[in-house]
Amino acid sequence: MHETSISPEPGFRWVVVTAAALLLGIAMGMLVNGLSAFVVPLETHFGWDRADVAAINSFGLLGIALGGIAMGFLADRVATRTICLAGAVVLSLCLILASRAQALWQFHALFFLAGAIGGGALFAPVIALVGGWFRTGAGLAIGIASAGQALGQGLIPFVAGHLIETMGWQAAFTILGAFSALTLVPLSFVMRQPPPAPAPTTVATGGRATISPAILLPALSLAVLGCCTGMSTPLIHLVPLIQGVCGVGAEAGGPLLIMLIAAIGGRLFFGRLSDIIGPVRAWFAATAWQTVLMLGFVTLGSLQAFWIFAPIYGFGYGGVMTGVLTTVRALTPASRRASATGIVLAFGWAGHALGGWQGGVFFDLTETYVVSFAVATAAGAMNLAIVAAIWIALRRRTVAAAA
Repeated sequence: MHETSISPEPGFRWVVVTAAALLLGIAMGMLVNGLSAFVVPLETHFGWDRADVAAINSFGLLGIALGGIAMGFLADRVATRTICLAGAVVLSLCLILASRAQALWQFHALFFLAGAIGGGALFAPVIALVGGWFRTGAGLAIGIASAGQALGQGLIPFVAGHLIETMGWQAAFTILGAFSALTLVPLSFVMRQPPPAPAPTTVATGGRATISPAILLPALSLAVLGCCTGMSTPLIHLVPLIQGVCGVGAEAGGPLLIMLIAAIGGRLFFGRLSDIIGPVRAWFAATAWQTVLMLGFVTLGSLQAFWIFAPIYGFGYGGVMTGVLTTVRALTPASRRASATGIVLAFGWAGHALGGWQGGVFFDLTETYVVSFAVATAAGAMNLAIVAAIWIALRRRTVAAAA
């Protein structure tokens, strides 16, 4: 059962949102695409294929997928603070141990463990907790929390690139692991449970009809699989793409950083938009933006062009995850929200793993990223079709219920 406590002042919910943003930024910045700065250094040091190096990140994301389901169910029964503390410790230790790894299987095992216990504990439970603090305006709150994740996904690879350039990849892993321990553990203590609310007997949809969970959860899961397969390709391969096209080193992390800074604005904008027009339509708008622009990266030929294009793409990309999270919150009951979030996001992390891996595979086969980004675009199109079908189904049920 969740821990009980005296209800804090209402303003404390914004303390939780701020702490969640920082926690997600550090943890997900390490796990989702932090390895992008290590792709070329590990490839050069060990002589591995790019697909093999990209698979390290994929193992971490698969760990988050499986761990997110388990931790989501656990978060419906155990205090989120306890789960976060365990995740913070495991993630930090795995990063430090990665500095000592010398075999590919060791990297795979460490990142899988970091994802399963670390990332699994520090995403779905935290997002569900943030949403639970808000009766109204949850879209903006979730947007702010996930904006922290976007900032971390830009800063961590950028900082890691400079650490690698000045101190080497092993020292970089050690420093990032120590930093994680010093920040994530204190932040975990802020993850307090919200004041109890009456548990609804049916899914709360603001007076609108909804879809049977037996249909809704699989549909949401497949949609998220598509959008995350698409978005993970530039997240993992944008830095090595720029390094190959422009012949630069650590500077290749700059466009990724500015892309994810722009994503902060996207997460806030689409979070607020979901409060106004509804989460499903906001999700569709963001994922359409991302999908249409995806293939544009492989047409660029200069570092300046990447600096210009990356934030334009990043604004729409940033809104996708906010749309996913607010949609799951709106269409699932509060009593099962953490577990539902964990299930849906498991497919998202699996998509991240698939997208990053396929990007490396097709690069090894073709020595370009054209096919990799084309596959990512096709996955985004699949997501668009499913989200559109969900919105149409909800609209028809709403009209039928009002008749």
